[in-house]
Amino acid sequence: MEIAKSWAGKKVLTSPFVVQLLVIMYFVEFVKGALLVSILPVYMRQELNLTAYAVGWALALQYIGDNAFRSPLGWIIDRFGYRYVMLFGVLFTSASVLIISFTSGFGWIVAACLLLGVGTSPLWPCVISGATTVAGNDSSGTIMSVVYMAWLTGVGCGPIVINFFIAHTYAPGFRILIGMMLFVVLVALFLPNRKQSMALENREVPHVSEHAHLPWTVRVRRYFARVGASLHASKLLYPAMFTQNFALGLLTPVLTQYARTVLHLTPQQYSMYLVAGGAVTVLGLIPVGKWVDRFGTRWFLHVGFIVAAVSLTALGYSRSLPLVLLIVAFVGIGYACIIPAWNALIAQAIPKSERGAVWGFFLTIEGLGMVFGSISSGKLWDKLGPHSPFLVSGAVLLVLFVLHLFITRHRTDVVR
Repeated sequence: MEIAKSWAGKKVLTSPFVVQLLVIMYFVEFVKGALLVSILPVYMRQELNLTAYAVGWALALQYIGDNAFRSPLGWIIDRFGYRYVMLFGVLFTSASVLIISFTSGFGWIVAACLLLGVGTSPLWPCVISGATTVAGNDSSGTIMSVVYMAWLTGVGCGPIVINFFIAHTYAPGFRILIGMMLFVVLVALFLPNRKQSMALENREVPHVSEHAHLPWTVRVRRYFARVGASLHASKLLYPAMFTQNFALGLLTPVLTQYARTVLHLTPQQYSMYLVAGGAVTVLGLIPVGKWVDRFGTRWFLHVGFIVAAVSLTALGYSRSLPLVLLIVAFVGIGYACIIPAWNALIAQAIPKSERGAVWGFFLTIEGLGMVFGSISSGKLWDKLGPHSPFLVSGAVLLVLFVLHLFITRHRTDVVR
């Protein structure tokens, strides 16, 4: 069994298809992270003089656009393959970058945020469905670690690297982002088409169904009813998925503002702090993923939720820069435990026959947490102060810890 799991992990890393998906994941998240963390929040606050609440709403539109299409695109992947679905996404993302680069009106920026969300919506269903299709579920912890390493290094490197190019003007940074998106479009052109995608999953291209005469709404409803009946998930997993990303969404719009206006970090110092937390998380993902495959998800999630909850709460009240650096490292440790274990937990609940659609549905639930978290964080900042999003995020993770206690107590098929 251990040999089979090790082989599955190597199979993912050497598959040209998965490598293409991870390359697209890295560069798209690089661009997205640079825009959402380093460029747009500061630009909208300083240049457009918007409130933190308005910034939160603008960024939330990105998550709304993302989530509005994740479930249907997961279904489309299962039916039509990866190439055209991903091309749809990266072309829309490229258009968003171009709009932000060459316009300055608030309406255009808001439209670009929505377009960015629509463009990135195929990313996670494609990458996770593709990786688990190639490797199966035997090494779900290791596989999710690889996927999240690509995500974290991309979303982390984006704000860090771009900060060195936007000190005086945004133009050099925008040129870098546009060049990256052109490269991503080229990579997406070589993804599997419909026939090749079906072959990857050992499925034949479906013939005309005997139910093809039925209205499409009826067929879609029957399809999701069939998928739902095959899930192996506790009902508590659904609010838990929402809660986990709500805690993250609370921090996304305010993290840069907190670093610049409360801690008074320069862009370069802020980059160093992001590296500290991100490096701890990335370095921990692979070993934790392997341990999750060997020992299960329960205790890694217990530890991760508690460590992240305490450290995020402390971060909101800390003003000493050396102490903040230490706390950020503990946040990284917490999420190094959470990320592989949480996604392995979810992967084990998904039926093999309809990976794309179910991943799309689950990712939609998670993304809704990001939407409401982003909206709430700006309001908390404006009304209660800069510490409040961190305090509430920590409290939400404690709620998630309690939910997980009940999930592990009642779940018999998913956790072993």
